[in-house]
Amino acid sequence: MKRICVLGSTGSIGVQGLKVIYENKDRFKVSVLTCNKNIHLLREQIILHKPEAVVVADEEGGRALRKEFPGLEVLISIEGLIEAVSSAHDMILNGIVGIAGLLPTYYGLKNKNSVALANKEALVTGGHIIMELSQKTGASIIPVDSEHSAIFQCLEGNKQTYVKRLILTASGGPFLGKSLKELSKVTVKEALNHPKWSMGRKITIDSATLMNKGLEIIEARWLFNQDYKNIDVVIHKESIVHSMVEFIDGSILGQMGKPDMRVPISYALSYPERLASFEDGPDFLKEGSSLSFSQPDYDTFKCLDLARQAGEMGGSYPVALNGANEVLVHRFLKGEIPFLGIQEGVERALSNHKGVRNPKLEEILKIDEEVRNSI
Repeated sequence: MKRICVLGSTGSIGVQGLKVIYENKDRFKVSVLTCNKNIHLLREQIILHKPEAVVVADEEGGRALRKEFPGLEVLISIEGLIEAVSSAHDMILNGIVGIAGLLPTYYGLKNKNSVALANKEALVTGGHIIMELSQKTGASIIPVDSEHSAIFQCLEGNKQTYVKRLILTASGGPFLGKSLKELSKVTVKEALNHPKWSMGRKITIDSATLMNKGLEIIEARWLFNQDYKNIDVVIHKESIVHSMVEFIDGSILGQMGKPDMRVPISYALSYPERLASFEDGPDFLKEGSSLSFSQPDYDTFKCLDLARQAGEMGGSYPVALNGANEVLVHRFLKGEIPFLGIQEGVERALSNHKGVRNPKLEEILKIDEEVRNSI
């Protein structure tokens, strides 16, 4: 019986992760649930999953839960979150969005808890710290992003020296094939209408700008210890092949499946085993027999190249990239800037940033705050 701490339990990854846990009650037990503000959904999750403790962002929400569930340990704010991940768990499923997932990843690993990582920003902003800590403590990081889960599976049983390149696939988002002129007029509703995946609002916008794929390039560099020159991106609009690995003998392995996040979540939680699914994989006769691949439009979707540039410059540049993007996506969702204002603002932030070569954890958080305040 694995005890699972679910960070961001009311978000997209958290909700789907809890479905996997509930469907496998003989294998998993929820130890902790954490959320930001969705106390209503958290209350339902407490009743269903009976965690040992919960963490909420604000004191008012905490008081309400303590009154309703007197036997439940209720922790508050970032201090409570750090306390929760510092306790012993068999695995932490980190579904928190943004750089807010960095500290719980760090303290979870520091206390030798393995992490099923869906929060790519932890590695984008602090990859050098997180990977070193994982190696030092022996606590595993199992990727949950469908692309990195695919690569992780393709690398199983193969030596690092056999790898020639990693190939990340991208659906292309809702605006595949659109011009800059067309993108200048898109609405928030249109940007949130992803053709294949059901995700949270922030990651859905990142998918529309292709920033999500750019962040995944940086994440892949750290997870799999590859140079950026060995990490490629291809558009695969069917979202059946989730990513591939090319080996030095010319062979390519790819992992395929339906666009359903429960599959990589299930694999991460059960690794090195696999759980039986209640659904079948893709039916290629029904889905259609063709799988297409094409080159990304780097001139139109500039975020993809900006992320690679930030990764190659290294140091604190990915921190600046991520911080600017988080603020700009939020502003777009509020209707304050146009869609193309996201990539334009990120480009300005990187141009204005004075890099720090090897930032420590405290410096990363300070740089992130400074970048946000400058947007």
